[in-house]
Amino acid sequence: MNWKITFQLSIFGLIMAFATVSLIPQNIEWVFWLVIFVFCAYVIAKVCQGKYFLNGFLVSLFNCVWIVAVHIAYYKSYVANHTDMASETTKMLPASLAIHPRLAMVIVGSIFGVASGIFLGLFSFIASKIVKKNQGV
Repeated sequence: MNWKITFQLSIFGLIMAFATVSLIPQNIEWVFWLVIFVFCAYVIAKVCQGKYFLNGFLVSLFNCVWIVAVHIAYYKSYVANHTDMASETTKMLPASLAIHPRLAMVIVGSIFGVASGIFLGLFSFIASKIVKKNQGV
């Protein structure tokens, strides 16, 4: 387990958290995430000595924490720029959570965090089979 690289790679999540509040529209956000995931998987495969899936999974969990925290802190700006996302989220959840949109954001964000963690974990594992390690000097 490489906690240092896991935390460092999660900084992309912090950057994306702020960028998605008002800069990056929802319809192209996935492109940024795809590039970030490929880069993270490559770095994990190159730097880590094992547990590639776990390292990738934890990067996404840290990302989830950053993203949910920033989106809750800047909730009004986020919802103003992502009206479709806000309405879809309230449709997916029970009515009791629809009146607590920040709580709904925590729940939905956690689900997406775990799902993206599985995705990045698999990316990292596959990358570990492709990428050659640096041999010690």
